[in-house]
Formats: sequence, structure tokens, C-alpha cells
Amino acid sequence: QVQLVESGGGSVQAGGSLRLSCAASGYTYRQNYIGWFRQAPGKEREGVAVIYSAGGSTVYADSVKGRFTISQDNAKNTVYLQMNSLKPEDTAMYYCAAHRVFGGGSWWERYEYKYWGQGTQVTVSS
Repeated sequence: QVQLVESGGGSVQAGGSLRLSCAASGYTYRQNYIGWFRQAPGKEREGVAVIYSAGGSTVYADSVKGRFTISQDNAKNTVYLQMNSLKPEDTAMYYCAAHRVFGGGSWWERYEYKYWGQGTQVTVSS
């Protein structure tokens, strides 16, 4: 049974930092993508950043480029999202997503991913 468990969310002031973790069990994401999405109230779930496990290439949403960094620890089967210079508009539930199915969509589209975590809340106050 595949489980993705997120941790590290919380409340911070604008300009602060948080590091999210996603621990994967029952699934080894070799030669596929794993990453982070977020969903704010009343908005669509959007891709934030993904990493290709074999080689470590990364892709980011324009809104987080230069502020967020995705990384992985293959020995721990864990993916991280370091979030710096946080803004109030980064407030959302953050979800870990894994195993892109290549259904014809783009990397930032939720239906492209098979496995999901339960999410961790990030709240940034001004």
C-alpha cells in the first residue's frame, strides 16, 4: 500500500521559511516524478515543484522560482520542499504527489499523478 506522508507545515510571517517533507512508503519512485502541489480555499490545486528521481532534474511553477527548492533523499525515500521568502499568497494546503502517469497533461496538472498525500497546511501572515 502506497503512502505519502507530509510534514513540516505551520504558520509563519511573510518573509519566513518552512521546510516540508514527504515520506514515501510502499513505493519507490525511481525513474518517475514526485513533487508538491498546493490548493488554497476556492482555488484549483496547482503544481508547485516536481523532481525526477533519476538524475534529479526539477521543474518549478513561475510563482515560486527563486524562493522554493525541491530536493530528495533517496536513501530515506523522502522529498523536501524548502520554502523561503514566503508570501501570504503562498498560504494553502500543500500536497505531495507521486508517479506521473503521462496522461497527456502538463506536469502541473493534478490528474497526471497517481498517488497523493493527505496534505499539510501552510499559513503565511502579512
